[in-house]
Amino acid sequence: MSTIAILGNGRVGGGLATAFAKAGHTVTVADSSPGAAADAVRTAQIVINATPGDSSLQRLAALREQLRGKILVDVSNATIDGPDGLPADLLYPGASLAEQLQQALPETHVVKTLNTMLYSVMTAPATLTQPPTVFLSGADADAKQVVRGLLEDLGWHPEWITDLGGIETARAAEAAILFVPHVIRSTGFAPFAISIAR
Repeated sequence: MSTIAILGNGRVGGGLATAFAKAGHTVTVADSSPGAAADAVRTAQIVINATPGDSSLQRLAALREQLRGKILVDVSNATIDGPDGLPADLLYPGASLAEQLQQALPETHVVKTLNTMLYSVMTAPATLTQPPTVFLSGADADAKQVVRGLLEDLGWHPEWITDLGGIETARAAEAAILFVPHVIRSTGFAPFAISIAR
């Protein structure tokens, strides 16, 4: 079992904290204050970024020393919201938040995952009517293997997990956020995820 620090205590961070604790991990949730985040990261083996994507880069770049050598699981999407508060465009077109984080934190192993679904599906994938897909992007194979184990702890079956490759593949997964407002407007605020049918 791992020691996990979750940065962000909203619906995403809170849900992940509850699920990982239930799976037997030691979990610390840090609020938005810099001191709390630094303390949580310093004692953790794995750090999960569940902060708002439009400010994640600045928040995490400030923790460069504490994040050195650690696995950073990025589940956020960096978007520009429309008038209705739903994502309207990408903050880093031609790149991704995960790539920006890896560039700013070269000694940290960034892994992108869990960002192509409504937050409730992250910790309860089997509640959907058909198997969903969760993606992994990252440069370090060992870090991705650790994150794969964490996903299985959340209820993701091995065959539902797709490794897309290097961190540059995160831009494809992050671009999927642009589906979200249209899906919500079409079908309502109900749990959903991207699924690759084979």
